Amino acid sequence: MPYKIAVLMGGSSFERDFSLASGKHVVNTLEQEGHTVLPLDTSNALVEVLRDEKPDLAFLALHGGQGEDGTIQSLLEYLQIPFVGSPSSVCRTTFNKSMLPHVVSTYRKGNDGPSCWPKMVCLSAASFKNLGAATALDLVTEHIPSGYPIAVLPASGGSAMGISRVESGEDLADAILKALSYDDEVLFEEWVEGVEVAVGVIGTGDDAKVLGIVEICTEERFFKTEVRLEPELVEYYCPVRKESLSDDRIEADSIVKQIEDAALEVHRSFGCRDLSRVDLYWDGKEVKVLEINVSPGMSEFSLLPMVCKASGKEFGTLLNELLDTAVARK
Repeated sequence: MPYKIAVLMGGSSFERDFSLASGKHVVNTLEQEGHTVLPLDTSNALVEVLRDEKPDLAFLALHGGQGEDGTIQSLLEYLQIPFVGSPSSVCRTTFNKSMLPHVVSTYRKGNDGPSCWPKMVCLSAASFKNLGAATALDLVTEHIPSGYPIAVLPASGGSAMGISRVESGEDLADAILKALSYDDEVLFEEWVEGVEVAVGVIGTGDDAKVLGIVEICTEERFFKTEVRLEPELVEYYCPVRKESLSDDRIEADSIVKQIEDAALEVHRSFGCRDLSRVDLYWDGKEVKVLEINVSPGMSEFSLLPMVCKASGKEFGTLLNELLDTAVARK
């Protein structure tokens, strides 16, 4: 049935432009599906507009701070407006990449399993500003035994903003300042290279399933911010090419299964609802999960719509299924 849907987009985060692109695609698709759509660029007037318009539900096309950190989710819960996506309690945890090892390990409840994440350590801006953490940067490699190069990045946020590849301790200071310009925590992480993929996951709990896997190929060492809205600078393969994973077909199939299992485990570990995108690498030996996104990109160039199309499902059909689920939850 058709709904009156508030599509929330834009906002004031560093990822505003990505959000507007996602919102535009979602709005166009929902209108084509026959819904009444309220495109709302979030601002101080948002609550007033939502209370006046009384939408049946909201669809979040917001990325970054306030869109993925539980802020907008808790507001919608307070206003008793159903929405597609994970609840605020989940978003507060998924938004911080340093929580991945703790959350997955807790979900396993002591059962053995591959670590599936890079070695990492997280420090706050306050520890540098007020407690002298800058004098102990020589300890970074004790936490990351593989040594340099390492990744230095904001603990929260997406679209590869604020990430640096650091080749030596001499370059740490600049990379830390760059990361802290996006967030108040900085993550030092094992540098991972290999086959870069993103996995679309749909559903909740045991009913969650992998929608598809997209392989990302660029001339850069990783999927940089600058190329994410420039499709001509990236090659995408969906599904992931088996030959990228292994020359042996049987082994390649096994690796695909490991990738899918890792994505599902992370989605379920955090208690994600409705949809997510899990970004990871196959480094030639094991899966390394980088992050989970509970409000993944939805533009015409984004990865989740891409895997949706490759799976044989129309993007509008997927959105309708997500909307029906959110309304039924009310």
